[in-house]
Amino acid sequence: MAQTLDNQNKWDLSLLNINEKTFDPLVYFQPLQTENTLFVNKWKDDQTYLSDPYKLKEALDELENIESRYDSGGDAGYYFELRSAQEQDSSVIKGFLNQIHEFAVKIENERQFFLINLSKISPDNQNIFLNSPILKKHKHFLETLFRDARFILSDKEEQLLNITSNSSYGNWVQMTSDLISREEREIPDETGKVSNQPVTQIIKLTNSPNKKVRDQAAKAYNDILKKYVDVAEAEMNSIIQHKRSIDKVRGFTRPDESRIISDDMELATVDTLLDSVVSRYDISKDFYKFKAKLFGFSKLAYHERNLDYGRINKEKYTYEYSVNLVKTVFKNLDAEFMDIYECYLNNGRFDVFPRKGKVFGAFCSSGHLEQPGYILLNHTDLLTDVTTIAHEMGHAINNELIRKSQSAFYFDTPLSTAEVASTFMEDFVLEELEKTASDELKLAILIKRLDEDVSTIMRQVACYKFEQDLHNAFAQQGYVVKDEISKLFQKNMADYMGEGVSMDAGSENWWVYWSHIRSFFYVYSYASGLLISRSLQHKYKEDHSFMNHIKEFLSAGTSDSPYNIFMKMGIDIKDGKFWFDGLNQVSENLSKAKNLATKLGKI
Repeated sequence: MAQTLDNQNKWDLSLLNINEKTFDPLVYFQPLQTENTLFVNKWKDDQTYLSDPYKLKEALDELENIESRYDSGGDAGYYFELRSAQEQDSSVIKGFLNQIHEFAVKIENERQFFLINLSKISPDNQNIFLNSPILKKHKHFLETLFRDARFILSDKEEQLLNITSNSSYGNWVQMTSDLISREEREIPDETGKVSNQPVTQIIKLTNSPNKKVRDQAAKAYNDILKKYVDVAEAEMNSIIQHKRSIDKVRGFTRPDESRIISDDMELATVDTLLDSVVSRYDISKDFYKFKAKLFGFSKLAYHERNLDYGRINKEKYTYEYSVNLVKTVFKNLDAEFMDIYECYLNNGRFDVFPRKGKVFGAFCSSGHLEQPGYILLNHTDLLTDVTTIAHEMGHAINNELIRKSQSAFYFDTPLSTAEVASTFMEDFVLEELEKTASDELKLAILIKRLDEDVSTIMRQVACYKFEQDLHNAFAQQGYVVKDEISKLFQKNMADYMGEGVSMDAGSENWWVYWSHIRSFFYVYSYASGLLISRSLQHKYKEDHSFMNHIKEFLSAGTSDSPYNIFMKMGIDIKDGKFWFDGLNQVSENLSKAKNLATKLGKI
């Protein structure tokens, strides 16, 4: 196993059949251009698809076939997106990505008339199509298209937005991320050795059990953020202004409306989730006070809020050990989960260790329907790295089950449910660790679980509220200076953390490198995903045969709305009581941790 893992700790991108040294975008995209032109010429001349269900099915099947192979630039677009995560500062990769993006936008613009025209048909024809047996496969695709028609602009306007998306948004975001990723600082590692560390490793070391190490890492990280706060101010104002302009043209009435609608959710449902979580900020405030007492601190420093407690600090979770632990969990849960995991492990689907220029954090990339999935990690032998493997494999399992069951139009997950599978897998890994744990280790794992719960639910909702405040401030003022952005950030962080965490100098700039605030109003999905996941776990533990329903959900993709998918499982996400039930589970775990800490004489 060790040798296999050593040989498979970087992605095998040969599966995508792209030669980086000889790649020529013009040659690569010629077949796609030909196929796209045939589609465009055929359906611009023949508009019977706007009234004839049989013709519409023919056209949709052709479109789906193109998208299943060439969406987002096909294998080349996917390859260079992945390579850019490995080498953020490569100008060659950036050049290819720009060329690919330009071509992908061009061909998308050529054929987007098709869906725009379809979205504008009469209500009578909409009903005919939605009730046609021959179009049953495409029903939800059509439902969402007709629902969103009021926000869709003219063909020329949509083309212009597509063409300018990188220059007016993407390049700004990439610039800030790239600049920060290049930074290094001389700081001590866990052994006391002082050396240049990349920013990804510096962030990891802010959670070091050694106070001297974590404090110096935090100081170095704060220094990096301070260096780029002016850049981030300009970036955030520019991309918010860009978004606000588009929202006005499309007719959205709230900054988060486009996100919620694109997720196939209702604003009222998300508002209920947010209000429910904010009303239980007492849980996170109480937790941080309790955690500070466990460490013997009057308060936790801002960078110490996720500090590992107890024996977890002293354990080294090597990549090999972590892989095998997650393997045990998947074996116990479901044979198909295990098969997917083995496929990823044995076929170069993981990029494991941190290095300079590599993107920070972790992600699972699904590609399109006919492409392999890949997982990026930055493994540094911490418990969070174990749960990260489980988390990203949750996404991978979700993606592979959709790939097996759905067509290209439905090969996706609504953001509101995208984090369900990932958090589901994380929790079972922690439970596996608890099976053989002493009371001391059980307490440490409970604290770790509470850390994850508070960070996933309360912190993400606080971030969402920060985004709302920031977008509203921009709407009122036309520009928000860095100091005000920082004040809004600190206010919302303090709202959920309370008096157990100090807002130290430097912490006001931690929004600078928080990538999710650039993917506007993304973060609610972490809270919704975990709370829904807890419900699924509870049902599975009551009856293991419920796994069949869980796999049906994981296989559904975007073939139906999240509300309908969960209602089939007896879960009503419109009911406020549902969210409170999940929050009460967090509160119960906090009580367990307090009782165990008292029993052990820790407080």
